[in-house]
Amino acid sequence: MKKVTSVEEYLEVNHHFSDALSVLRRIINSTELVETIKWSMPTYVLNGKNVLGIAAFKNHFCIWFHQGVFLKDEQHLLHNAQEEKTKAMRQMRFEINADINKEAVLLYVKEAIDNKRLGRELKPQRDTKVVIIPVELKEVLKTDDGLKLSFKSLTVAKQRDYCKYIADAKRETTKQARLDKIKSMINSGIGLHDKYRNC
Repeated sequence: MKKVTSVEEYLEVNHHFSDALSVLRRIINSTELVETIKWSMPTYVLNGKNVLGIAAFKNHFCIWFHQGVFLKDEQHLLHNAQEEKTKAMRQMRFEINADINKEAVLLYVKEAIDNKRLGRELKPQRDTKVVIIPVELKEVLKTDDGLKLSFKSLTVAKQRDYCKYIADAKRETTKQARLDKIKSMINSGIGLHDKYRNC
């Protein structure tokens, strides 16, 4: 995704949903949340702490609630975009402008603000389990000191994601293709699933 530096630029880049995102933006900006850009996306904070963000994808647009797990969701509007990975974040998803229930959106946004004030936060758990490096990756790390150093500097969770990605491949050709794909990502300090986490 193109790096953007303002909400206006984000709307321009995502012109297919710019009108709809503008509606959400007006609702959110009617509250005390402060608008900023993080991860090249419009993000809204309270006292510098992330509360929610808006985003556009190919076929839908959404509000991300960073601690959405604490929202009551009495209207059943929230989704967990990645069931096995996402713990706290929840997404309110729309496909067209008409899907936006302004009153409901404002209600959820205000509840998210209240929750932030109350300090309701699901903190990431420290991953202390040992990382089991598959043979194929181990061999590559043995012969490439730079890659080995980059791999060691990753968080345990990111290391585990890469190891699982290689280990889950059934065929040797797939393992090799995956190894080739992840080398530059590891060297850049990027996690395998960062693009989803940053949405």
